[in-house]
Amino acid sequence: MNKSVRFTKMHGAGNDYIYVNTMEFEIPDPATAARVWSAWHTGIGSDGLVLIGRPYGGVEADFSMRIFNADGSEAMMCGNASRCIGKYLYEKGLTDSDEIRLQTLSGVKLLRLTLSDDCADARRRVLSVCVDMLAPCFSDTRQYDESVGNALSAACRTFHGTFVSMGNPHFVCFVDDIESIDIVRYGSELECNPAFPQRCNIEFAQVTPRGIRTRVWERGSGVTMACGTGACATAVAAFVTGRSERHSDIIMDGGILHIEWNEADGHVYMTGPAAFAFEGEVQLP
Repeated sequence: MNKSVRFTKMHGAGNDYIYVNTMEFEIPDPATAARVWSAWHTGIGSDGLVLIGRPYGGVEADFSMRIFNADGSEAMMCGNASRCIGKYLYEKGLTDSDEIRLQTLSGVKLLRLTLSDDCADARRRVLSVCVDMLAPCFSDTRQYDESVGNALSAACRTFHGTFVSMGNPHFVCFVDDIESIDIVRYGSELECNPAFPQRCNIEFAQVTPRGIRTRVWERGSGVTMACGTGACATAVAAFVTGRSERHSDIIMDGGILHIEWNEADGHVYMTGPAAFAFEGEVQLP
């Protein structure tokens, strides 16, 4: 009989993942687990699997996370997942600190938790989480072949985009028809463009009076309701192309993320919500 593990389903602005505390439950084959459990009709249903654990490799951090997309590929970083981990760790009593150093494959991220003032609760709630996403990168030969150029074709349409790495690669395309554009058609082709040796996350964005409306085709997962690193990349791309200031509200299908590209330290700060959906047990595949 296959072993059962306890899981928690959480989402950040609709970007939903399955979370497992590997300090209690071992996941020997996370890539397979991500594929099986993420399936909507036969599994739990999610954008992927997130493993919460102890730091490793001598890194100075409080906890670690690993992220596997719905197709089983491992991601370097996920902003929405990191916010959810902050809420998970605090509200489940794994930490008493409102600042958490989280080890990821793209470096240690500092999470700052905003807590409720309701002292009647046995434990204060996490209202939002601000993540120091570190500095963006515009040139990475492992992720982007600059010789291909920034005008890429997909399904007989040309997109002019800005490459931004937030630990994982993003290609941000500003368009005039954000609500009608076929995200699946164009996103799936651009993800696998030869310009991106490791494939790429694709953002389609349009500046509006309320903020920057953004829709995402996420590498390894397809269309998602939000993407934290994608929101950061979009805000950075908007600033460097003269479309916005250093503070931006990124309006995604699942909600709004607040992004600041700080001029003093060059870091990008992402603030947004995190929520529990449900918990349960599932068998290892």
